[in-house]
Amino acid sequence: MANIDLANWVREKIKSLKAYEVEDFDCEIKLHANENPFSLPEELTRNFPECFEDLQLNRYPDPDCRLLKQAITDITNIPPEALVIGNGSDELIQLILQIFCDAGDSYVFPDPTFGMYSIIGKGLGLIPRPYPLDKKWDFDGDDFLQFLTGQSARVVFFSYPNNPTGNCYSAVEIKKVIVGFRGIVVLDEAYFDFAQQSFCEDIKNHNNLIVLRSLSKIGLAALRVGYGMADPYIIEQINKVRLPYNSNTISQEFATRVLQKFSPIQDQIKLILQERDRLLEELSKLDSLTVFPSDSNFILFRVANDGEKLFKNLIENGILIRNLNNHPSLKNCLRVTVGTQKENDLFLAQLGKIDL
Repeated sequence: MANIDLANWVREKIKSLKAYEVEDFDCEIKLHANENPFSLPEELTRNFPECFEDLQLNRYPDPDCRLLKQAITDITNIPPEALVIGNGSDELIQLILQIFCDAGDSYVFPDPTFGMYSIIGKGLGLIPRPYPLDKKWDFDGDDFLQFLTGQSARVVFFSYPNNPTGNCYSAVEIKKVIVGFRGIVVLDEAYFDFAQQSFCEDIKNHNNLIVLRSLSKIGLAALRVGYGMADPYIIEQINKVRLPYNSNTISQEFATRVLQKFSPIQDQIKLILQERDRLLEELSKLDSLTVFPSDSNFILFRVANDGEKLFKNLIENGILIRNLNNHPSLKNCLRVTVGTQKENDLFLAQLGKIDL
């Protein structure tokens, strides 16, 4: 029986990593993962059983995702040769770093932001260089460009709107970076459907720009479908390292059908935005909370006293939100995903019972 010291074989850069934590307490109301709180509309799901009968599950999926790409082209006007499909946008983030960086290279992202930017790069032996955001969760483009130059960065990531702060950065300042940076600029627009602000149209004028989007936030989180838009040369390089069957047949088929009949999802998005505005208004009435503006489907707020206590109290009462207290810039900060009207009412009612 083999019994080796496995720790001696794991790379040091991996041993030093901390896995991305997904909180999953046994709570009836889960407002922690920025998911669509509604199930897929029945008019979209009623034909899914018939769909399974037509799928050849004994065959490999289409490696080029042709039907899904065409559906994306129809709504974005980005041609198929400028598109790549990912197993979630996380996979595309990893492939971008793999293509444009060698071990020891630096890349940059504003901070605080999506934690996987750092984890993925460290796992590849790269050096993440976080740029601290100002008190309004924004930045000065000229200063950002100086930082990029000083760090010899090869890639910069912008979450737009930013997770977990919820805001879109100044488009003017981002444009400065796209034009002035002699490297790759990635606009991660996972929450585009809620913000309706995009740099998609800039791709044709800036060949260093990559725009990422996801279907996870609008109701298809279980399918893991993300896509990237960029100059065809960049797409060609991504396809060299992308696993050939990274997108399964079921995800391709269902995502295509949803995009081809998107109006029911758009109706859900409108409801989420209405509830977001209501939540913002109600939370802002609480003197003990500092509530930050949101362009997305979640809201960041800071508790005056003890955010950890509030987080635990909510869990004890069956409500799970995101605790961000471990980040130095997010002391006593919590993030709540916009739920259904009923879920949001229960969340607000419980807040009203707590001595904040």
